[in-house]
Amino acid sequence: MPKKAGPGDIVLVKTETEEIKGTLLPSFEKDVFLLKLESGYNMGIKKDEVKEMKVLKKAAVEAIPESKIKAQAAKPGISIIATGGTISSRLDYTTGGVKPLTKPEQIFFLAPKLFDIVKINSIEQPFMIASEDMSAEHWQKIAKTAAELLNKKENKGIIITHGTDTLHYTAAALSFMLRNLNKPVVLTYAQRSTDRGSTDAALNLTCAASAALSNIAEVMLVGHASTSDDFCHALRGTKCRKMHTSRRDTFKPINSGPLAKIDENGKLELLEKNFNKRDENKKVIADTAFEEKVALVKYFPGAKPEQLKFFIKQGYRGIVIEATGLGHVATESKHSWLPAIKKAVSSGMTICFAPQTIYGRLDPYVYANGRKLLEAGVIFLEDMLPETAYVKLGWVLGKTKKPDEIKQIMLQNIAGEFNRSLSISTFPAD
Repeated sequence: MPKKAGPGDIVLVKTETEEIKGTLLPSFEKDVFLLKLESGYNMGIKKDEVKEMKVLKKAAVEAIPESKIKAQAAKPGISIIATGGTISSRLDYTTGGVKPLTKPEQIFFLAPKLFDIVKINSIEQPFMIASEDMSAEHWQKIAKTAAELLNKKENKGIIITHGTDTLHYTAAALSFMLRNLNKPVVLTYAQRSTDRGSTDAALNLTCAASAALSNIAEVMLVGHASTSDDFCHALRGTKCRKMHTSRRDTFKPINSGPLAKIDENGKLELLEKNFNKRDENKKVIADTAFEEKVALVKYFPGAKPEQLKFFIKQGYRGIVIEATGLGHVATESKHSWLPAIKKAVSSGMTICFAPQTIYGRLDPYVYANGRKLLEAGVIFLEDMLPETAYVKLGWVLGKTKKPDEIKQIMLQNIAGEFNRSLSISTFPAD
C-alpha cells in the first residue's frame, strides 16, 4: 500500500486496462487492495496489476453530533431505551462493516423531527448488543427498565430501539412480561445504518414518537410500511414478523392488520378499533419469570422423533413444534412422532403446535392424525406465530408447572396473540 494512502481514503486506482474509484478498505489478503465502490459493493484488485494509486480525499474522522436532550416544556415527554442494532450503528471504513455509535444520543441527531413531536426525558442504555445476541435475560432487563419508566408520570410513553433480526421475539416477550400496561411501548429499528442516505432510522423514530403519544397502550412495533419514506405502520407486538432480510418494510402483520398508520410528519390514523387503551392511573408490573428450557422446532419431511428424546434427556420443559398444514407431523409412517409425543407429555413436558405456514389457523379436527395428536396431549395454538408461541410458553412455564394451568394460559388471549376472526384481508395479496 502506498505510504500516503490508508483505510478510509478515497482513491483512484489505475491498472493496465481501467481506472477504478473507491474507498480503500483494509485487506486481509496481503497481495490484494480492497475497495468499496460507490455502488456499495467491494472489489479486490491484485497489487501486481496496479500501475498507480492516487489519493483523491483523505479519510476524516467524522464525529457524529449529539442532539442534547432539549428542554421543551410545551411538548409531552417520553423516555428512550437504547439496546443496539443497526439503528445504533454506522459504517466503519477501517473495517468495511458497521459498528455501534458511541452514545445513544447520537441517534437523535439523525431524526430532528423527533423534537417537534416530543421532549426526551431520559435515554436509558441497559446494554448495547446485536439482536442475535438477545436472550431471555435481556428481555427481562428491558421489561424491568420499561416498567420503571412507564410508572413515571412525566413519561407519556416509551420508545425502545432494537436490532431487527430478533425484534419480533422481544416484542412478544414484552407483550407478556409487561402486565397492566398503562401507556404505549414502541419498538423501532433500522435496516440501513445511520450514515447511509437510505437509512430508515429518521422516519421510524419520528413515527415511533407519535405512536408513543397515542392512545394505544400496547407493545407495538413501528417501522416503514413501504419501500419509500412516506409512512409507517404500528403493528401489534405478538402479531408481526420480520419477512425480508434487507427491505426497509421488512416487518409485516401476520394474521392481523396494522394498529395504525403514521405519516412522515407524525400524523397518526387508527386502523384498528380493538386495542388496550391508555390509562395512566394503572401501575405497570414487570412479570418477568421465564423458563429457558424451552425449544422451537421445525418439523420437516423425514424428521425423526428422536429429537424429542434428546430434549427430554436434556431436561426441557416445553417445545413448540412448527407443524405442517393444519397441524401435522408424521403419525402413520415408521418415523411416527406419536409415541415420542405421548412419552414426552407423560414425562411432564408441554408440547405445543404452531403453524409452519405462518398464515392461517391450525385445526386438529379435520384429519384423523390431528385428532390423535390432540388426544396425545398436544396443545394446538390456532393462529399464534411460532416465535410468539415460543416466547409465551417460556413465560407461562416460568409461572406454573401444572399441566391444566399451562394449557389454560397458553390458550388464553393475553396480548392479542390470537385472532379469533381471520379474514381474507389478513393474508397479503399480490
